[in-house]
Amino acid sequence: MPLIEVTYAAHVPESALPALADVLPHLVSIAVECPEEPYDGDLRPGDVEMRFRALGPFDVSGLDVVIEVRSKFFESRAKNRQDRADALHAALEAATGLENFGVYLTFPIAAWAQSQ
Repeated sequence: MPLIEVTYAAHVPESALPALADVLPHLVSIAVECPEEPYDGDLRPGDVEMRFRALGPFDVSGLDVVIEVRSKFFESRAKNRQDRADALHAALEAATGLENFGVYLTFPIAAWAQSQ
């Protein structure tokens, strides 16, 4: 279950954000797919949590958009994390046309529980 946080600069057009929100769950799910948590293409409630926020007055960023993805650690994910981040960046660029953005992909040791 990935958590996605998107931080964007004030000059990013508001119209660009819905397109990003539309493609992120699927593309991130592909990027973090692994044998321990396979992705079947059918996202259900709780599979992806996503938050968007504009940069605040004291935030510092040289990028228009920063996409932070956190998903539970599995060795199969961790061994090729840079390839996964690069592939996610390329897929997002192709799907949205974003140019000045970054992807931060991390796999912390974590646990998740949710209501049924």
